[in-house]
Amino acid sequence: MTKEPAERLTPMGVMALALLREGDMHPYEMVRLMRSRRDERLLTITNGTLYHTVGRLQRAGLIGEVGIDREGNRPERTIYTLTDAGTDALVDWLRRELSVIDRPAEFRIALAEAHNLERADVIECLRTRRAALDEGHVMHRDGLVGARAKAVPEQVLVEFERQEVLLEAELRWLDSLLTRLGAEEFPWGPTAFENTDRYLAQRKAAQQ
Repeated sequence: MTKEPAERLTPMGVMALALLREGDMHPYEMVRLMRSRRDERLLTITNGTLYHTVGRLQRAGLIGEVGIDREGNRPERTIYTLTDAGTDALVDWLRRELSVIDRPAEFRIALAEAHNLERADVIECLRTRRAALDEGHVMHRDGLVGARAKAVPEQVLVEFERQEVLLEAELRWLDSLLTRLGAEEFPWGPTAFENTDRYLAQRKAAQQ
C-alpha cells in the first residue's frame, strides 16, 4: 500500500515545505535561511541533503518549479513553490507529530513549525499530547512511590526518577504554552511575523 505524503516526509522535507509556505524561493535561499535561524540544532543541514530533498518533493508533487533566478553573474537558480498537496502534507505531518510523545526529535521540528497550523489545531494537538504525557507522569510517579515502599535500591531508580522529573517539567511548560495560545493577544500563524523589518531583512540577505 502506498504511504500518504505526510508519512513519507523526512524532517528536512518538512523544513523545506515550511520555508516554501513563506514564499517561493530557490534551495540556496532555503539553506541560508535555515542556517541564519540556527536550525542546525534540530537537524543536520548540508547543501547536498537539501537539494536531494527538494528533488524528492518535486517528484512527489509537493512542490513545483515556478522560474529561474538569473540575477547578476550568479549561477542560475531554480525557484520552487509549494503546491496544495505540499501544504496538505505539511499540515498533516505537523498535526501528527505535535500529538504524540514517542518521537522527540520529530516533535522538536513540529513545534518549531507549529505556527504553520491554525491556533485551534495547535491547541487540540497539544491537549492530546498533554493527556499522554500526564499518563506517563502518573505511571512514573506512582511507580517510584511503590518501588521505594518496597525498599528498592535508589541506585536502580535513578533513570526512572529522571524521567518522572522531565515529564513533570514538560507538563508545566505545556500548560503555560496552552494558556498563552488561548489568549488572542498572543500572535499566532504563518503571517504573524512576515512583514516585520527583521523578517524582510532576513529574507533579503538569504537571497544574495
